[in-house]
Amino acid sequence: MFVNDCLNVNKKGHLTIGGCDTVELAKKYGTPLYVLDENVIRNTCKAYVDSFKRHYDGKGLPLYASKALSCKALCEIAKEEKMGLDVVSGGELYTAISAGFPVEKIHFHGNNKTYDELCFAVDSNIGKIVVDNLNELETLDSICAKKNRVQKISMRIKPGVDAHTHSFIKTGQIDSKFGFALETGEAIDAVKEAIELKNVELTELHCHIGSQIFDIEPFVTAAEVMMDFIGTIKDETGYIVTELNLGGGFGIKYTDKDNPTAYDNYMKAVSNAVHAKAEEHGLPVPFVYIEPGRSIVGEAGITLYTVGAVKTIPRVRTYVSIDGGMCDNIRYALYQSEYTVVTANKADLEPDFVVTIAGKCCESGDLIQENTKIVEPVPGDTLAVLSTGAYNYSMSSNYNRIPKPPIVLVNNGSDKLIVRRESYEDLIKNDLDL
Repeated sequence: MFVNDCLNVNKKGHLTIGGCDTVELAKKYGTPLYVLDENVIRNTCKAYVDSFKRHYDGKGLPLYASKALSCKALCEIAKEEKMGLDVVSGGELYTAISAGFPVEKIHFHGNNKTYDELCFAVDSNIGKIVVDNLNELETLDSICAKKNRVQKISMRIKPGVDAHTHSFIKTGQIDSKFGFALETGEAIDAVKEAIELKNVELTELHCHIGSQIFDIEPFVTAAEVMMDFIGTIKDETGYIVTELNLGGGFGIKYTDKDNPTAYDNYMKAVSNAVHAKAEEHGLPVPFVYIEPGRSIVGEAGITLYTVGAVKTIPRVRTYVSIDGGMCDNIRYALYQSEYTVVTANKADLEPDFVVTIAGKCCESGDLIQENTKIVEPVPGDTLAVLSTGAYNYSMSSNYNRIPKPPIVLVNNGSDKLIVRRESYEDLIKNDLDL
């Protein structure tokens, strides 16, 4: 019935997630409210970990891409499920360390890490810094020299693969702010420079071709390109890169139109390509990393809202206003992302009323969905927007000085607050009087 397996309808006709009545959750914690199903998250983590045992004989590690949703509880879950972690800022790194995450299993990404962030990463003894450009490579080497350290690094490579996704979230092609391009020769030149430096140790190459990808072929092609490049490095320098990070980008189901492939199918196809190319180039099979983020938390999460005003413009549209909006879900404004919306207190009824769901921010573009079907709304209804576990809380803002919503974790009928709702006092805590 729903795009998310963790959802159901109880005898009251209310939407449930993880065995919890969403209407009751809205009453208990207020709205807007992010809700995550812990079992879905853990089971997906387990599936990725197990896939490495099957397809790489355990010689690999899935890294949770915490930019999808970074908070201490998610870092703790990733740790307990034997995942690694991918961070992209000093703040995400600090969150991981505060949660007690093993620093040796952390990779630090980003196209413009600050000097202070690099120092923080080095001082924290993290496992890998993913170098994005020559300025960063030279700065990092200088920092390590001053600290008498040798830092293991990865280098982000643009494999030139078209991921067939939204242009804003394609990152593997030559025209991207991320990484070193193969076509121009800058990638091999950067690798040669890194090999010569004394305070960094190149152990890994990294690529990432985009996000919300349903096709297997782009991932296979990227793996083949990267293995060929490892072969080129060996042929030109004699140096063997022993680790390969193939990024993430696995698609999830937002609506019935989405048809993601089982994640294990990706793993099997890519593993076959990696093994074949290793044999072709006379290379050892590298230790492989991937970076799932959206696919771990996306479908596990929903956002609950309360309907306020319902405004019908004859022969134009009906606006249904909610108590959240672009400040807690910016993705429609950015990408026109499609979502499934359910009237949580009437989930047993067939949606038959076309509406545009409008947020409360003072912006005409503050919309969550346009021309979507829900049960005919009245003020006070509870709306649930599905598949919002990824890139909603993490991209939220205090625009219009609206406090950020809390996050509740549910598990087999129980609920637990893992991020509290911001207060008005939180909004002004950094303000200074004249």
